[in-house]
Amino acid sequence: MPQLPLLSFLPAVRHYVWGGRALAEVANLPPEQADQPIAEIWAIYEQNTVRGGEFSGATLAELTQAYPRQILGEDRPAGHFPLLIKLLDCARWLSLQVHPNDAQARALEGEGFMGKTEAWHILAAEPQAELIAGIEPGTSPQALRAAIGTEAILPLVQRHFPQAGDTIYMPAGTIHALGPGLLVYEVQQTSDLTYRVFDWNRPQSDGRVLHVEKSIAVTDPQAQGEILRPGSGEELLRSPYFDLSLLSTPQERNTAGRGFHALTVTRGEAQVYAAGQSVNLSRFQSLLVPAETGAYRLEGDFSILCASAA
Repeated sequence: MPQLPLLSFLPAVRHYVWGGRALAEVANLPPEQADQPIAEIWAIYEQNTVRGGEFSGATLAELTQAYPRQILGEDRPAGHFPLLIKLLDCARWLSLQVHPNDAQARALEGEGFMGKTEAWHILAAEPQAELIAGIEPGTSPQALRAAIGTEAILPLVQRHFPQAGDTIYMPAGTIHALGPGLLVYEVQQTSDLTYRVFDWNRPQSDGRVLHVEKSIAVTDPQAQGEILRPGSGEELLRSPYFDLSLLSTPQERNTAGRGFHALTVTRGEAQVYAAGQSVNLSRFQSLLVPAETGAYRLEGDFSILCASAA
């Protein structure tokens, strides 16, 4: 078949109680939903549907099954699309939560489930905005187990004050939460396994239940979120699951057939050119460059986060 095109998707919107309004421009909600909180935009994930072109309406999962090498690249086995890209607007505290690793996910949920290691890149942070990542050193396993599910967990967690431009690596097993006043880009394994540790005494309704036993089973008391300050180069993070870079100058890039590039504009506007194709991207819009694309060019005045599978 001819080479796959650059792929744009219809974003999925999540209206959780802690969301705000900073992502309204990309959510494009109908009038009857205009006043709902917008917590998350799922920009690139398996159930996104293609926007426009010959594959319009097909899901990323369907395309990945039909064209695994073309999308995932020569270095990856066929299967799931491995990453999930989100934008989060935190107007209130998210629940304290923890995610299993791959082995724990299979043991607790069954074959076919994957763990959830993730990373955050802070797009904006109000003064004194906080996040939680990890447990205070010296906390005994007994004290931690007794505190999970109750307000007693709060004195045991590590609090941090992130700045715009920080990247936080969050391995599975780390108790964590984002606080009010943070606008965040997130890249993670393709998994929605979240075990709530504590939800700030909000009512356990509308699916927001606590997962005390599972949280105890998967929490690693030694796991810490790693906060990475901006450096001088484009590379922000390399991990066993994904790599993340920040691009801010017009440039030639190349997938070289080895893996896809997932692009999300976080500032300005960008034009993406590849093999006779061109796509314009505004702030908060995303684009998937399939592995088989090869050479492509970025033009414009922009900041772009580029995620790829490790």
